[in-house]
Amino acid sequence: MRWIERGQALLAIALFLVPWPAGAQSTSNAPASAPAAVRPTPRFAVVIDAAHGGSDTGARLSDRLLEKDLALTLSVRLRSTLAAHGIYVVTTRESDSTLPALNRAETANHVGGAACISLHATTSGSGVHLFTASLTPVPVTRFLPWDTAQGAYAEQSLRLSSELDSAMTRAEIPVTLGRTALLPLDSFTCPAVVVEFAPLYGSGRVTALSDPGYQDRIVAALAAAVEQWQRDWRQQP
Repeated sequence: MRWIERGQALLAIALFLVPWPAGAQSTSNAPASAPAAVRPTPRFAVVIDAAHGGSDTGARLSDRLLEKDLALTLSVRLRSTLAAHGIYVVTTRESDSTLPALNRAETANHVGGAACISLHATTSGSGVHLFTASLTPVPVTRFLPWDTAQGAYAEQSLRLSSELDSAMTRAEIPVTLGRTALLPLDSFTCPAVVVEFAPLYGSGRVTALSDPGYQDRIVAALAAAVEQWQRDWRQQP
């Protein structure tokens, strides 16, 4: 019996080593392997950073409105508007959460956005204040100092600010331009602008930041600027 058992074992080994005939199909129930799905990186992406959040309330805009809440409201509305126009959007926060500047910059830089917009609000001034980083422009290199990385995007940020300025002007919202040293703005590795909203003064009346119509104009102007920036971006070499 042993020689039979040995013969059966050798036959089994021989069959195992024989190549599978060309064109033959396996009767195994195991699923066929498939390449892993790879999510394509969007060519044009926008990062929206709603300032403050959680224990960091920002400015008190009125008895019922805090800067952190208005920033988040406008962020969500702008995200929805841009998404409806087919623009890929990443937000740094979607809830009333405390988020360090480091985490905001990490989110923005991981995306590799074509535009990064940080939303703020104030009770000072009128209309919209646009700020770009006050850093000295530097060449784009593979490794940039974290605290001054935005310097490599200074020229692009000024062009993005100009697009926002034009859109706000068309919406009849006065604009004030400025430069600032601010985190996470200084760490963003993308064209980046801080957009700070203020009440609207004009024609002997004041339009509060809580006014729905004013918010509609702000969101529409921001979306128009981003869409124009996308068209300009596509024409760049």
